[in-house]
Amino acid sequence: MGKEEKIIWEKGGSEMVLIPSGSFEMGDHFDGGDDDELPIHEVELDAFYMDAYQVTVGQFKQFIEDSGYDYDDWDSVAEYSPGDGFPMVYVSWNDATAYAKWAGRRLPTEAEWEYAARGGLAGKRYPGGDHVSHDDANYDGLGGKDKWSECAPVGSFEANEYGLYDMAGNVWEWCQDWYGEDYYSNSPAKNPPGPSTGSYRVLRGGSWASTVDNLRVAYRRNHGSPAGRYANYGFRCVVSGSN
Repeated sequence: MGKEEKIIWEKGGSEMVLIPSGSFEMGDHFDGGDDDELPIHEVELDAFYMDAYQVTVGQFKQFIEDSGYDYDDWDSVAEYSPGDGFPMVYVSWNDATAYAKWAGRRLPTEAEWEYAARGGLAGKRYPGGDHVSHDDANYDGLGGKDKWSECAPVGSFEANEYGLYDMAGNVWEWCQDWYGEDYYSNSPAKNPPGPSTGSYRVLRGGSWASTVDNLRVAYRRNHGSPAGRYANYGFRCVVSGSN
């Protein structure tokens, strides 16, 4: 019997969506990306659950209260994410990893993130298809449904085909992987974990301050210092599963 398609994770209360096992062609399909998005290569992944929403300010507060984790940037957070239902920002890779460990989960690998963002749509440019507008995501500028010059409450736009919200825009999302410029040339075909060492961690998805180009499912942000906290960096978690 298969796993539930949606679950509520007890610690933190996140709604999680089952991402089925499968394979996909990872990388840029449109000859308009950066060199580190090539070559296109087939990746096979086991099933996993992913947060339907970016981790919120309220959830991170619960983590701090329960764990006693040392965090002191709440004034900065409130400037850009002014409520418990907004995505947690000013959160480093180290902070995000600590939250995930507390919750009994982990950050997604870069391959898991791209596979989930594509939502089962092969070879598309954005999480919802070949086009994106301010009716679909929160990014630089205003218009349509996008009424926020900074962070929007999580889930303010339609989900992708897997039921995941804000895979394009709102806040950049930390991935587990170290960044490797040439990693796609020698990446394992199944469940690639990313390089074993590096200086920066990968971020994906774009943010409220991003251009449309940064919202592409293949785009890799490559200068995330693990200790860096910024107004447009956030995260979501995953946990291994099966279908």
